[in-house]
Amino acid sequence: QVQLVESGGGSVQTGGSLTLSCAVSGYTSGIIYMGWFRQAPGKEREGVAGLLMSGGRYHVESVKGRFIISQDKARKTLSLEMNSLKSEDTATYYCAARTSQYDGSWSDLLGSADFDYWGQGTQVTVSS
Repeated sequence: QVQLVESGGGSVQTGGSLTLSCAVSGYTSGIIYMGWFRQAPGKEREGVAGLLMSGGRYHVESVKGRFIISQDKARKTLSLEMNSLKSEDTATYYCAARTSQYDGSWSDLLGSADFDYWGQGTQVTVSS
């Protein structure tokens, strides 16, 4: 079992920055991929960024150049640094973990949201 707890959400003005954190505990050695997802009211959940625990990361086009996914192995934390925030970034953000190999593309993996473990989410609100 893996437990994920997000933190760091809040309210920020357009153009501002926030860094989300996801504390990872439990059977962490079994995790192969981690990802950040978000869901805005009335919209479907969408993948934002993914990270391969052995190396490699991916950001969807809408956040590329503004968001950075990273991990701190010593602290067992996944982070999402968000800069130049826009109103359309307003959503509940979730971190997720997957414990099996995936043979498709990053885009397909994040699009499928086929992850085994999920956190409870943290709210990010961007306003002008």
